[in-house]
Amino acid sequence: MSPRQSAVSPDDENRRTTFDVRVWSVKKIALKRGGFSWQTRWQVAGRPRANTRTFASKAAAESRHAEILTAVRKGQAFDVETGLPLSEWLAIPRPVPAPAPGPALGRTWLAVARDYVDAKWAEHQAPGTRRTIATVLGAVTPALFDERPPKALADLVHEALAGWVFLTGERSTLTPSGRRVENEPPDTWAAVLTWMEAHSRPIADLADPDVARAALVALSDRRDGKQAAPNTISSRRMYFGQVLNFTVARGDLESNPLQGAQWTPPRRVVVVDRRAVVDHRRALRLLAAVADERPDLEAFFACIYYAATRPGETNELNINQLQLPETGWGEAALEGNNPEVSPRWSDEPDKPRQARQLKHREQGEVRPVPLHPDLVALLRRHIEEFGIAPDGRIFRSTTGGPIRMSTYLTVWRRAREQALTPAEAASPLARRPYDLRHAAVSRWLNAGVPPTQVAEWAGHSVRVLLTVYAKCIVGEEQRALRLIDASFATEQEPDESPATPAPTQSVSAAEIHGKSTDTRIRPDAAGQNRIPSVTEPSPAADLADDSRGL
Repeated sequence: MSPRQSAVSPDDENRRTTFDVRVWSVKKIALKRGGFSWQTRWQVAGRPRANTRTFASKAAAESRHAEILTAVRKGQAFDVETGLPLSEWLAIPRPVPAPAPGPALGRTWLAVARDYVDAKWAEHQAPGTRRTIATVLGAVTPALFDERPPKALADLVHEALAGWVFLTGERSTLTPSGRRVENEPPDTWAAVLTWMEAHSRPIADLADPDVARAALVALSDRRDGKQAAPNTISSRRMYFGQVLNFTVARGDLESNPLQGAQWTPPRRVVVVDRRAVVDHRRALRLLAAVADERPDLEAFFACIYYAATRPGETNELNINQLQLPETGWGEAALEGNNPEVSPRWSDEPDKPRQARQLKHREQGEVRPVPLHPDLVALLRRHIEEFGIAPDGRIFRSTTGGPIRMSTYLTVWRRAREQALTPAEAASPLARRPYDLRHAAVSRWLNAGVPPTQVAEWAGHSVRVLLTVYAKCIVGEEQRALRLIDASFATEQEPDESPATPAPTQSVSAAEIHGKSTDTRIRPDAAGQNRIPSVTEPSPAADLADDSRGL
């Protein structure tokens, strides 16, 4: 039997029991008259409130705490009505049989969502993924209460959900045995947590189409009441669907209610805005402006522009990963990614930011990327002027750690104001440093590099590449129009003369293909236009990407 399934008492088939028990650590309480008492507390699923026992001595409280933990670890069921381990409940003298309780209550949405978060946390998911899941569940949970929270508690609901209920690393402590033990919640959240536990709907209510629809509507709105972006709504629905599949697998629901929901999400935007892709002339002006503001960050942004590295990957560039010849092309073997996320979502929140494997890659996989000769020269100059970190990292902050997002975003905003005209600065053109990566990938495609190779260098699938960058491939539209003109010219009668003299001679379709307006750079045998030979590892899995496949 699963440790979360209900059990049946040996002497009363209608008695409600459960294996879903949460145990808090022993709490020290100061007494008004002086001195202290010690409190043992545990929560049994289905009970309106927690079981609390207060003792005059710490030893007695810890002894009771150990008894409850021993019962949980041995897989013993707990009586829902009294909150006691089943063995203790059976030992209570009962001269008269207890009346049969009412119908069994199912698990609540809050309990299911919390268990889902804990399960995903145990899978050691990336901190950013943990934060995203908590954000999604925090958005939908208020729609799954049976009434609105009191005004005094309303402002604390989102705070408590994000900062406690769906933050496993804060809410519980991992013991040496590998089991997580619930911590005592902060006093400021005690009242709102109790209210949410009492008013969370049973998970079975989601089978009601009206309840399911209310949840989907909540996922579509921001906290200020305005509609969220289409990409945000689609992402939220995906994660919500995963939670419901989790409940089906555990037997809390018979089927995923979203499969029959009459609700169509807005169309997701998956293509790069062509207006954001910067051309080479303006890119050089932007890099020069960065050099004026922060010379130590010029090569940082140049890596994103020339090599399409993500900012987190750029932070992890190490001298041991680079081939930087005196002339010609170089190469980087990317090994890690270090995106900036609050440390509280990490397995080790007390330590500095920790690098992870490359996005969409397994631990230890390497992604080779060519380095343009101009970038090679910049990196060599950067190393000569600023040196490297003790661990070999090329880029570092003034304190020696990774460069913070707030730092490079501030530098980038000032560079745009300096390098671009007011109209350009107000446009989407290179609005984010990440747009430099879009420019690099677009250039590779327009230069004629095969999509399979571009996808490998960029670190995502060919399908995502061609979908996301479809509007950034130039030249096809002009070639199509010229082919149409040529088709009209070939069908013109020999004795017919055009109403107005044609400015140019008509050409055949074959000649047009030969005179394409393709802007690609033809690779030379050697020199700056040579594309290096880069060993291709096995293609990455065709996975969806949270940042539009990029």
